[in-house]
Amino acid sequence: MGRAFEYRRASKEARWDKMSKLFPKLGKAITIAAKEGGADPDMNPKLRTAIATAKAQNMPKDNIDAAIKRANGKDSADIKTIFYDGKGAHGVQIIVETATDNPTRTVANIKSIFNKNGGEMLPSGSLNFMFSRKAVFSCEPYGGEADELELALIDAGLEEMESSDDELRIIGDYTAFGTLSSALEENSLVIKKGALEFLPNSTISLNDEQMSELEKLLDKLEDDDDVQAVYTNVE
Repeated sequence: MGRAFEYRRASKEARWDKMSKLFPKLGKAITIAAKEGGADPDMNPKLRTAIATAKAQNMPKDNIDAAIKRANGKDSADIKTIFYDGKGAHGVQIIVETATDNPTRTVANIKSIFNKNGGEMLPSGSLNFMFSRKAVFSCEPYGGEADELELALIDAGLEEMESSDDELRIIGDYTAFGTLSSALEENSLVIKKGALEFLPNSTISLNDEQMSELEKLLDKLEDDDDVQAVYTNVE
């Protein structure tokens, strides 16, 4: 389903491990989750998952605690999640998720990145009908019976489950994020990453040359301080 360049994930995560920007991005996700649903992880599934994601990336506990405290601080009062739509070369559709305290700065930066790298910004909401928002979890591989686990998760909102040697991927409607997160924990699954993501309703294929051209744009977007995630319709 072209889920945000699965085949690029390994190299991207390896790069992120070395990026000084990774912890601030994770910290913003924690702060936003705590502000939206409260600072108690036991009562806030989104915060619990954001913390689990940060821990999976070896974010220090002090950084996590500081991000939670910022939810009630003046410096977090204006942090907002804003989505921008755009298109890249070869008809690629792109949704950019940002967390920013200065939308004027952010939109100018995103627009500049698109314009300088063969892309173009689109009016907000232009791509809403081309993507579906889903609750997506990446977990440690499951050692038990997959059929039994799937049955246990269906009542919590499971729509799709994919298993590989190094990961179990869980997908449900965005409204089921909390129930799915709790169900995963109840079934002793270790969450490596969990977020609300935009998955394309249909995908396109690119050859190696086209992909190389597009990745220049995607890398620039991902490197921006305000960008939390980039979603595309590439297979």
